[in-house]
Amino acid sequence: MDFRHLELFVHLSHSLHFGHTADALAVSPSTLSRAIQRLEQETSCALFIRDNRTVTLTSDGLRLQQFAMHWLSEWQQLKHTLKQGDNSLQGRLRVYCSVTASYFLLPNILERFRNRYPNSEIRLETGDPALAIEKILEDESELAIAARPDALPAKVHFINLQTVPMVFIAPATPGPITDLLEQRPLDWQKMPVIVSQQGVARKRANQWFKTKGINPNIYAEVAGNEAIISMVALGFGIGVVPRVVIDHSPLGNKVRLLSPSPALKSIEVGVCLLKKRLNDPLILAFQHTALDPS
Repeated sequence: MDFRHLELFVHLSHSLHFGHTADALAVSPSTLSRAIQRLEQETSCALFIRDNRTVTLTSDGLRLQQFAMHWLSEWQQLKHTLKQGDNSLQGRLRVYCSVTASYFLLPNILERFRNRYPNSEIRLETGDPALAIEKILEDESELAIAARPDALPAKVHFINLQTVPMVFIAPATPGPITDLLEQRPLDWQKMPVIVSQQGVARKRANQWFKTKGINPNIYAEVAGNEAIISMVALGFGIGVVPRVVIDHSPLGNKVRLLSPSPALKSIEVGVCLLKKRLNDPLILAFQHTALDPS
């Protein structure tokens, strides 16, 4: 199995666009097609489902993607180790994430990373998750833990770590909002709603209301999911947040989940970085650490 073929496959498995991968990795479309065909022959399975408009990764393709990313990461680290002799991996990584991600997703990753690469340094900045992609594009951070936007910028590479449900939340204690929720039929036009100012979470809320044909009564637009939980807990309205935020919030017991139909669309949370940094040894080490909990 050729390393170059695996590199082409991994990039295509994320871009799901033959033209974009061919341009990004400086190969002709025919060369890319032949590489994928060779991998499909070697694995005796279809890796992609292709038609005139879309490219979709198969379940076998997903398994190969995880294997290939692990293998390529190990290979890059080995090359770096051989090149550097006995010197351990060193350097600094600037990582941006939301407050929530800093205490539910990052601690285990950072602990493993520090144990594996004790001479490296992590500079962590927390803030509004909606700003994560901008931080990467503006080169203010090498890595960001963020939700994958529906339209990922061409320069940005995304590695999914976890799929997180989006949910509606309401105050846990009786009050005006509880009274509104108990009315039948429920009048969504009167229900005060607290949402993110921008970002994927806001888009998920907008998509849901559009599907229902509802013009929402936006009570507040705030930066950060923690602020939404605080306002909902105080009885100002209902909110839209990732489920994982409630599970890790000190105010999680002050709110309750709602179950409207249909359910909100989930989000993918993972590592974002510029494609031009994909082969940076320290970034490869972080990717490997994030994907390999062992």
